[in-house]
Amino acid sequence: MADGRDGKKTNVDPKLLELLACPLTKGPLAWDPDRGELISRVAKLAYPVRDGIPIMLPSEARTISAEDVLSPPKLGGPGSSAS
Repeated sequence: MADGRDGKKTNVDPKLLELLACPLTKGPLAWDPDRGELISRVAKLAYPVRDGIPIMLPSEARTISAEDVLSPPKLGGPGSSAS
């Protein structure tokens, strides 16, 4: 997981993840715990999460490569189990 600015591990509340959408495509986002980012595969953008707060500004997002888009990010937050 990515570290927040205060050195603590960054997580996103799973309920918050269900409510959030990409501001450009209005599509779903997936949580990447390794990088601490919310991924929009359609827009090919990764939105940072700082101190547990998603930064949903396209100007703050980084462009992800086609390879990153093809490999599905881990869904859900901490404690969630994928069936």
